[in-house]
Amino acid sequence: EVTETAIITAETAVINELRTLRDMGLRVALDDFGTGYSSLSHLRTFPFDKIKTARSVRKAGVTRPGSAAGGRAGAAPGKRLRVTTVAEGGGAPGQLDCVREEGCTEIQGYLFGRPEPSERDAPIIAELNEAMRDASTRRPDAAVGPVSVRM
Repeated sequence: EVTETAIITAETAVINELRTLRDMGLRVALDDFGTGYSSLSHLRTFPFDKIKTARSVRKAGVTRPGSAAGGRAGAAPGKRLRVTTVAEGGGAPGQLDCVREEGCTEIQGYLFGRPEPSERDAPIIAELNEAMRDASTRRPDAAVGPVSVRM
């Protein structure tokens, strides 16, 4: 995932790095689409595999139905480009209906459950967390916390 902010800071360099990663077979998602930056120009500059719409649009769409138009505007480019569109921040029951109406194809949030590592990855993460705790105990000045994995 790459945020629009990361692209704005050094657009040419970041886009070139993303192209290199894509050539290696990695998939790239544009995060926080619709937060007010030059979103549409980024969609023309790089062929993202996923577009993740901003969480703020999701919250507003449930509490203020008129705000759902912003979510549809965020999902529309993904639909036209045939790119998976993910609605971030889905946690309330009414949000799923809102997301479907917007045209997003996936939802990210706690509606169905909290994220957990797979059975295969859980022991690896536990081992890394233990190693980090051991390292921070040996070096009290080290600002080391548990390892987290975004899934």
